[in-house]
Amino acid sequence: MVWGIPYLLIRVAVESVSPAVVVCGRTALAAVLLLPIAAARGVLGEVLAHWRWVVTFAAVEIAVPFLMLGYAERRLTSSLTALLIAAIPFVALALARLVGLEARIERRRLVGLGLGVVGVGALAGLDLRSDDAAALGAVGLTVLGYALGPIIASTRLKDVSGLGVSAVALALNGIGYLPLAWITRPDPAGVPARAWLAVIVLGVVCSALAFLAFFALVAEVGPARTTVITFVNPVVAVVLGVLLLDEPVTAGLLVGFPLVLVGSWLATRGARARVTLDT
Repeated sequence: MVWGIPYLLIRVAVESVSPAVVVCGRTALAAVLLLPIAAARGVLGEVLAHWRWVVTFAAVEIAVPFLMLGYAERRLTSSLTALLIAAIPFVALALARLVGLEARIERRRLVGLGLGVVGVGALAGLDLRSDDAAALGAVGLTVLGYALGPIIASTRLKDVSGLGVSAVALALNGIGYLPLAWITRPDPAGVPARAWLAVIVLGVVCSALAFLAFFALVAEVGPARTTVITFVNPVVAVVLGVLLLDEPVTAGLLVGFPLVLVGSWLATRGARARVTLDT
């Protein structure tokens, strides 16, 4: 739920404010919540000692994906965007193999990932129009960033407090996006309350809470398996998009959605089998 509801909230927010305002608002709010806790626990010092990789993580996991998602959802429905994002595990798996984090991949998991990719391909082929190329490119950059983030967290920042990294990375983005947010700021009188509420929930739940869960998940199951959550996210996004935003049930959804669900089940089942054997 934490990683599935952002697509709905982003869609609601960017109808009234710019993607830069959304990114700045949610990251700044999350940083305000997490920085005092990180400081009280004395973990900011170790974060500063790894500042280069923290900045890199802040760029690839937050700065680029958050902005690109906002841009994409000005063109695409929230449910379609979430289902296209489900390509992340395939990219993460390829990257993990390149850097030596995945020595062996179960056949069942490969089948699950393959079905997920076919499902995403069906969505792209059936639901995207020729003038959606820029939005598709934005989703592609989001996928790449979300695939790289867990790898950086598990290799370069594995001995650093996840709370500290999250707090600093979010603060860097809140500050970094402030000038662009100021330039593209809307007239407050023209922004409905639901848009600001969406930004607040994005900051508290989908940024502050989500990043704490993210680092705990990477430490528990590794970077490649962490991205399997992107096979489950679309379930939440599609249901919310159809029920709350009246988004259409298209041919791409009918073909691609079941494939993504089956791929999620197989990929997760394969991961559980391996954990049981290792135990």
